[in-house]
Amino acid sequence: MSRHIDYYLAPNSPWACLGHDRFVAMANRLGCTVRVLPIDLGQVFPVSGGLPLPKRAPQRQAYRLLELRRFAEHLKVPFNIQPQFFPVDGLPASRLIVATDLALGADAALALTGRLMQAVWSQQRNIADVATLAQVLTEAGLPAHLLADSETDSVQARFAANTQAAIDAGVFGVPSFVVDGELFWGQDRLDFVERKITG
Repeated sequence: MSRHIDYYLAPNSPWACLGHDRFVAMANRLGCTVRVLPIDLGQVFPVSGGLPLPKRAPQRQAYRLLELRRFAEHLKVPFNIQPQFFPVDGLPASRLIVATDLALGADAALALTGRLMQAVWSQQRNIADVATLAQVLTEAGLPAHLLADSETDSVQARFAANTQAAIDAGVFGVPSFVVDGELFWGQDRLDFVERKITG
């Protein structure tokens, strides 16, 4: 049984934020390798029937807030269900995660991902702002040049490849996890991911 996980995410997703630390802890505990795959949901939604949040029906938007509150309380994590900077463009932060992965590997990329998610949902910071991204890099002890690296052609190409890989894998939302070709969608599916890995 494979102990490799493809982890599709967007750093501005509340659901990915709620599951990130638990996912990383699980992967470490099980000795899994992780492929960190930030994706452009703006490209994924049109081919999978999804809608960006502002275009969803009012009932769905209201229930989303209810569920976010439920999960945050259940998980006992500091979390603002309506943070100051949301909706927020997650693409610059996604490219920064890609640049970090290419330069320093998956562990550094996972750690930075967690910090960026917390910046949005716990600290109410604007991760579309270059100065904020620079601050998060500094706080993570990561080199400042990664911000410039995130704008290079190689990073842009990898980010586009991640998004296409998500589409090819049938991903329609984040977080999504793929193990041995099997898709698991949602932070509330981590138990099933573990069962798949452990057999």
